Amino acid sequence: MNKHHKTSWDLTARQLCDLEMLLCGAFAPLQGFLNQSDYDSVVNTLRLANGRLWPMPITLDVSSSFAAQVEVGETIELRDPEGVLLAHLHIESIWTPDKQLEAQKVLGSDDPAHPAVYYLYHQAGSVYLGGTLESIELPQHYDYRQHRHTPAELKALFKKLGWHKVVAFQTRNPMHRAHQELTFRAARELEANLLLHPVVGMTKPGDIDHFTRVRCYEQILKYYPEQTTFLSLLHLAMRMAGPREAVWHALIRKNYGCTHFIIGRDHAGPGKNSLGEDFYPPYAAQELAKAFEAEIGIQIVSFENMVYVQDRAEYLPESEVQSGETVLNISGTELRRRLREGLDIPAWFSYPSVIKELRRSYPPRHQQGFTVFFTGLSGSGKSTVANALMVKLMEMGGRPVTLLDGDVVRKNLSSELTFSKEHRDLNIRRIGFVASEITKNGGIAICAPIAPYAAVRREVRELVENHGGFIEIHVATPIEECERRDRKGLYAKARAGLIKGFTGIDDPYEIPEYPELKLDTNQNTPDACAHKILLTLERLGFIKN
Repeated sequence: MNKHHKTSWDLTARQLCDLEMLLCGAFAPLQGFLNQSDYDSVVNTLRLANGRLWPMPITLDVSSSFAAQVEVGETIELRDPEGVLLAHLHIESIWTPDKQLEAQKVLGSDDPAHPAVYYLYHQAGSVYLGGTLESIELPQHYDYRQHRHTPAELKALFKKLGWHKVVAFQTRNPMHRAHQELTFRAARELEANLLLHPVVGMTKPGDIDHFTRVRCYEQILKYYPEQTTFLSLLHLAMRMAGPREAVWHALIRKNYGCTHFIIGRDHAGPGKNSLGEDFYPPYAAQELAKAFEAEIGIQIVSFENMVYVQDRAEYLPESEVQSGETVLNISGTELRRRLREGLDIPAWFSYPSVIKELRRSYPPRHQQGFTVFFTGLSGSGKSTVANALMVKLMEMGGRPVTLLDGDVVRKNLSSELTFSKEHRDLNIRRIGFVASEITKNGGIAICAPIAPYAAVRREVRELVENHGGFIEIHVATPIEECERRDRKGLYAKARAGLIKGFTGIDDPYEIPEYPELKLDTNQNTPDACAHKILLTLERLGFIKN
């Protein structure tokens, strides 16, 4: 192979975060992506092959077709999505991992409700490359440069400020009064300075975007005593791996020059599993990190939940509450409900300036964009109802309305596509992309494709729900009725074998399990169906009377 044309790999979003952390020294002692012996050792023992503590497999996952083009001993280029060369990787091992073992050992589960399990099984490449890195340049960030620091820069800054004791606080959510009280208390008790070190790389799908969060952190900084607290952003891709993640976070903070690290309840937990239970016990993260405290060389500061005691008008650790005292609490779910419905959020819960930032990004539902997504068999009446709904929404005014009808989209966006499963999915993804852009910009998108497959409908829902509402409507007209209507004569052709892969005849239609609304156009006129949808939108808070 010509020396000047090295094989090149375009890094995924997660790999880009990992590469930056490796190159800047945040993942010391790692010199590159784990080779096979280090990977096996980390998965099984939380240690590198040489015995050094390291709990998280940091791997370069690639497709099997890419892996087939490279060999051990070769050097490849690693580039960002724009094609900028960031590093060279000297390949030391190429192997196919046992993903089930990795999921069980590292994440303690192979339940796809865990975002890292889902990522491992459905997004990560099937082959891992390991080897040492040679840095060309760090990835560029155009946002919040004043808040971004390498470990060397932060260490130098602490030295310059004369900060000998620094307690780090890890967060992936906006901070409210309880967090501020907890961190302030920790710093005061330890006579230490405080580093707010939020993750802005990749957190859990569905989390609040980092732009909004950083604006919230900038607001909350004002409520700490002058010169005591510093904000720095960490471009980490979280795995939500609970106990192992806590040990990992502590090692990273040690590399940034911190002496103490706060670990709260359920640190880096991914929420509930498929059975509705927590993935990890509430204090497992604290316990595991504590066990390695001396080896990491950082002191673990365990904190219990802070609660607001109404009678004393102050925040206290749960264990200090006297019996008979009234404790007030607003859960994350309740906070989102209040934001969504434009309801009051009390000043004891969060500083008004923080809530103002959240309201800017998350207006109440009746001011957000949304997508109404019809799915159903050909001839079920989707387009007719969609048109009736469009007219009613336009009559109401207030938001621009766009109808993305199956036939219209086929003509304008997808004219080159066939009706193979792959192309049908691609067509729905295109519709979803356009709908998500309309939703993001505060408009209403009405989509009326057949969309027979559940997996791609879920994909579109996730895409749209990042920006606003998604209302799935199953037009459940029986196939006999669809066939009786058959305006285009398609069913007759499919029955005669002239059309192959026709939904409902020789290709399956996967019935939606939990649509926001189910309609039968057999029983209702298009007008009545559209009215039912309006009532649903009103009930969900997307339109006001």
